[in-house]
Amino acid sequence: MRNILIGGAWPYANGSLHIGHIAGLLPGDVLTRYHRAAGDNVYFVSGSDCHGTPVAIRARQENKSPREISDFYHEEFTDCFRKLGFSYDVYTKTSSEEHKRFVTEFHRKLYESAYVYEKEAPQAYCRDCGSFLADRFVLGKCPRCGSDARGDQCDACGAVLEPENLLKPVCASCKRPIDFRRTKHLYIAVSRLERQLRDLVDSHPQWRKNAVAFTNKYIRDGLRDRALTRDLEWGIPVPKEGYENKTIYIWAENVLGYLSASKTAAEARGGDFRALWGEDALHYYVHGKDNIPFHTIILPALLTANGGGWHLPDRIISSEYQTLEGRKISTSQNYAIWVKDLLARYEADSIRYFFLANGPEKKDADFSWREFVHSHNGELLGGYGNFVNRSLAFIAKYLDGTVPCGAADPDIDRQTDGLFASVGGQIEKGAFKDALEEIFDFVRSANKFFDTRQPWITRNTDRAACENTLYQCVQIIANLAVLLAPFLPFSSEKVCGWLELTNHWRKQSVPAGYRLPEVEILFQRIDKKAIETEAERLKTL
Repeated sequence: MRNILIGGAWPYANGSLHIGHIAGLLPGDVLTRYHRAAGDNVYFVSGSDCHGTPVAIRARQENKSPREISDFYHEEFTDCFRKLGFSYDVYTKTSSEEHKRFVTEFHRKLYESAYVYEKEAPQAYCRDCGSFLADRFVLGKCPRCGSDARGDQCDACGAVLEPENLLKPVCASCKRPIDFRRTKHLYIAVSRLERQLRDLVDSHPQWRKNAVAFTNKYIRDGLRDRALTRDLEWGIPVPKEGYENKTIYIWAENVLGYLSASKTAAEARGGDFRALWGEDALHYYVHGKDNIPFHTIILPALLTANGGGWHLPDRIISSEYQTLEGRKISTSQNYAIWVKDLLARYEADSIRYFFLANGPEKKDADFSWREFVHSHNGELLGGYGNFVNRSLAFIAKYLDGTVPCGAADPDIDRQTDGLFASVGGQIEKGAFKDALEEIFDFVRSANKFFDTRQPWITRNTDRAACENTLYQCVQIIANLAVLLAPFLPFSSEKVCGWLELTNHWRKQSVPAGYRLPEVEILFQRIDKKAIETEAERLKTL
């Protein structure tokens, strides 16, 4: 049994979740459910990122405290993830006392490291907002290519920037020009960790291609040292004399949530936290493209510099960008689909299926309402749901609701045996689309099997053949329910309940003579007209 940590990125608690968040985070739950079914000791953790400038700005805009804002969105996130079936062991927040205690002790030890030093440097300050700004909240023109850029990076050319290098820098919140004030801070010498970071990426070719490419680019362009502290009020106080009025920079504490949350989870379970972070563990990190450097550069740098013998990232599951009807999602223009609204109208498994089968796994992916309806009605309902319902309804109507005696088809038997190994292998290497496509190839072949065998005819002409067909169909359904459980947990739970299956990652069997309970339609059809208003709203933005 392996100790496995699966960490999902921590969304900023300054606004509602949109479909881009879900597209990037869903693979974490698939991994978790698969590894649990395979018998591994899994810890799936994440939380809401509650500190820093984004939350403070939202609080100022709404005349509320940062805690009020972050707590509100944390509760909304928790509800959305629960309804989507995310099976976190711990979903917490960076403002929790457990996280703050852990980060405080981690940084106290970190400051003893030879990799941490003190330096005076310019820091962006907005007079109109009356606050210092995090790098990403400084906007301007890139000095290299002239494109619009943030203070930490230019998305157009990929240059790693400092806010003071931007041309015509302004505050991202009020759009007014900013000043730079010299102030003393603690820095981590990321540049001195180049060899360790290069060895890390070189020794993990199984990372997603975008993670390898981005990390190598950051290293090739020259790693820059990063401030560990900031002149911000809303955050974790710096545990060092002379820094009483400063807080730990958000990037230097939010990624440590993987440690603090897994410690909470291990203690609640009576598990071994140090073993989970030891050399024999396996760690996955699941997030979007823009979070790559935080997981392949920043987190490893902090873990290494701390000197605690912490386990470094094994698998980076980094998605590309999710677009919406051909355009970039814009929360400021309300050009987005909010997860809470999507969940209010559609089944969670339908949402999960679309973003796993059509999500930004290897390249940018687009969400359109037309494709969402086709995905549900044509594949989920028309393929899988149709096979389950036509088979079980036939047994209920013509075979007294009892699984008949029958002989297994040897070809289907061999195919089923191979699916568990093949699909499991695809999931473990982060190929979720391929895994799902392989299962649905099996669904299509199952429907073809039903049609070819024509049980509606053989029930009158060849009773034994009819019973063989339906016996085999029940076995297919049982195995599909378990194979699809990591992807479609709600519908799989229904089928497993009907057939009294345990969710273990191995071939399933339902005995002849088993009496089916009353079953229901697995998925409801989505009315195309119901989504027309959604599509029209986006066209007006």
